[in-house]
Amino acid sequence: MSSETQKILQFFKRWVVSTLAVLVAVKVVNGIHFRDPGLLAPVLTALLLGILNAFLRPILVVFALPLLILTLGLFMFVINALMLSFVSWLMQPYFTVDNFRAAFLGALVISLISGALNLLTGNLNARISVQRGAPPRKPGHDGNGPVIDV
Repeated sequence: MSSETQKILQFFKRWVVSTLAVLVAVKVVNGIHFRDPGLLAPVLTALLLGILNAFLRPILVVFALPLLILTLGLFMFVINALMLSFVSWLMQPYFTVDNFRAAFLGALVISLISGALNLLTGNLNARISVQRGAPPRKPGHDGNGPVIDV
C-alpha cells in the first residue's frame, strides 16, 4: 500500500472516530443536540471540528500559553469547549450547544472517547515499548569511574 493511500485511510479512520465521539457526546451530555436524526450532521460536525482543531486551535493555544502554564494544561479543556461552541455557532441550526457547561462536558466526552477509540484502532502516533534488563553500557565506560560517597 502506498504512502498516500495510508494517509488517506488514516484520515478516514480519524474522521470516523471523531464522528462516533461526537455522537456519544450528543447522547450523553444534556444541552448538545442535532436537529436531524440522520448521519449527515454528525459527519459534517466532526469534519468541521477537525478542520478547526487543525488550524484555529494552535493559534488559540499560543495566545493562551500563560494560562496553560499557570493551570498546568487544564485550560486546554476550556479551549476545546470554545472550539465546540464555535462549531455549534457555524453549524446552526443543525448542531446546537445550549451553554458553556454543555460545551465543556461535550468537549471532555469527545476527548475521552476519541482518545480511547484512537488507542484501540491504532491511530495514535505514540509508540510504547517495555524493555527489561540492565541498560546497555556506553562504549569506553567500564563502570570504574570516581565514586562519590555521601
